[in-house]
Amino acid sequence: MSYIQGMLIPVPFDKKQEYYDLAVKSAPIFMEYGAVRIMESWGDNLTDGKVTDFKKSVQAIDGENVVFSWIEWPDKDTYLAAVEKMETDPRWEMFDDMPFDGKRLIWSGFETLFEAK
Repeated sequence: MSYIQGMLIPVPFDKKQEYYDLAVKSAPIFMEYGAVRIMESWGDNLTDGKVTDFKKSVQAIDGENVVFSWIEWPDKDTYLAAVEKMETDPRWEMFDDMPFDGKRLIWSGFETLFEAK
């Protein structure tokens, strides 16, 4: 089964286009590393939770939205190899000026438990 890299990213509303441009530029690199599918989702119906929610998870402030993003990899080994390549690939230097606070970005790998199509 696939392996999923999931991300929650606080992005200022006024930087939506910049984030989109970043996603479009980075997608071919991820695909070259072996990604099967990339999804970038702009928060649209984010509810405020009493204990936690998407906004609280990344400490989003007024004027920020949350991007829910995931990359589907064919397997964990391909994902781990991609993470290693990202650390040394000089193409990522073009992304030094991110349109969001990278310190509040959350990302992790997930083993597929169930899938319905």
